[in-house]
Amino acid sequence: MSVGDRIKRARNFRGLTQKELGIAVGFDEKSADIRIAQYESNTRTPKEDLLRKMAEALDVNYRSLYEPTLYAAEDIMYTLFELDEHYPSTKLYEVSDPDSSSSHMAVSFNYRLLDEFMREWQLRKKELQAGQITKEEYQEWKLNWPQTSDGCGKFQPKKKWKKE
Repeated sequence: MSVGDRIKRARNFRGLTQKELGIAVGFDEKSADIRIAQYESNTRTPKEDLLRKMAEALDVNYRSLYEPTLYAAEDIMYTLFELDEHYPSTKLYEVSDPDSSSSHMAVSFNYRLLDEFMREWQLRKKELQAGQITKEEYQEWKLNWPQTSDGCGKFQPKKKWKKE
């Protein structure tokens, strides 16, 4: 979801007009709604300081508005929150880790196609761990996915990724 879509969703959730949000972040009353409309339509992208002002005016976490990088746990959580918006049947499970005595959280989206994709990913990780494929082959598979997908051996991939 784009930054503009995130701003619009939060603004609508708070029941504010574009003009009200624009004024709250310091825009001139005459152009406040136009400026917010530009951000919400992704015609313009707000700089970090403006996005922080919008988050404050909307009483939301800044991370819920900006484009996540997926390198921080908080960013991953907001990505999962976005997926939850699109797949309301999302479920959370606590699962035992067979390699240790600890447990971890897992997410299920009840989306058959995504399940198929993740099954193949799981297979590739198992093949890597078992030494059936190399780290380079695994990386090649990921970098060129979905062209390297073979449906867990059900069909030939469009792009060769395994060394012979």
